[in-house]
Amino acid sequence: MTLADVARMAGVSSASASLILNRRAGTRISSETQERVRTAARELGYRPNIAAQSLRTDKSHTVAFVSDFVSTTRFAARMIRGAMKAADELGQVLIVVETEGDVEREARAMHTVLDRQVDGIILAAERARAVDIPDFPDSVNVIMLNAMNDAHPHAILPDELQGGRTAVRELTAAGHRDIGLVGYDFESGIGGSSPSVTLERRMHGIREQMAADRARFIAQGGSRRWEPEEGYRIARAQLRAGPVRAFLCLNDRLAFGAYQAIAEAGLTIPDDISVVSFDDDDISSYLRPGLTTVALPHEAMGRLAVERLYRGSPAEEVLVAMPSIRRGSVAPLSVGARRTG
Repeated sequence: MTLADVARMAGVSSASASLILNRRAGTRISSETQERVRTAARELGYRPNIAAQSLRTDKSHTVAFVSDFVSTTRFAARMIRGAMKAADELGQVLIVVETEGDVEREARAMHTVLDRQVDGIILAAERARAVDIPDFPDSVNVIMLNAMNDAHPHAILPDELQGGRTAVRELTAAGHRDIGLVGYDFESGIGGSSPSVTLERRMHGIREQMAADRARFIAQGGSRRWEPEEGYRIARAQLRAGPVRAFLCLNDRLAFGAYQAIAEAGLTIPDDISVVSFDDDDISSYLRPGLTTVALPHEAMGRLAVERLYRGSPAEEVLVAMPSIRRGSVAPLSVGARRTG
């Protein structure tokens, strides 16, 4: 079945049928006519000739998503989900290629997607970091997703500065001013599970909000591995050193370890101690009580990457807000506890 067959059955011109079936924006065709054309296409089993469209428009309607470990990482995989949803809504095809950080596989992946004449490439990283960009034809748009490159300004990143401020406010709004920091030590500079281009922004936001709210860190513990055992070790040491009524953990896995240390000390969350974290990993909703955390907006970032490629948006750094996911791990500090400090 051809486009002309659909147009004839719907009683419209081939040009009108093309506008409707290709979802062209700004058409003044009535909704009734549009529905009539779509019904005719369904009844006739019409399928557009993508190859012919590509030759005519010089567009393949295909976007490549090339990443390191995104698809195999629990919450980072949401970037792919967001990109897939946006691609489907915009009538695009998304090709996902995972390189697992292997340089040779990455080179092969680039040749593969370029051979398919994709309209754009999303270069994504599981953890925010600087990445190397191979040479691309000028006709191919490239967007960094959760990644940066000094020579390539088009990047989509979480707004870590705002996220750091938000996390602190969750505690200070509940009256907490003396806070234990789990995962980073400002004095030694130790912290971070891997080199991150956004960690510095997160820590800057934390310090800014602490100063604005007249709060202080009564204890700090850094680790280069943000895993539960390190969270347990740091939180246990801080609890043994003196009373702590609030913990700010730099990711949910550290917070999971802190939960264990708190229970071992005979304390309860949030009655005795409040906990706030970052990421919104799946584990945060399974903890009891649920963990209040500042989410990495991975799905929104993936969606935005496809939309910006589709629209041909200007090359610039775009920061996506990190929302606070409030659960049950924060409670107001009692008046008596404030007096005793």
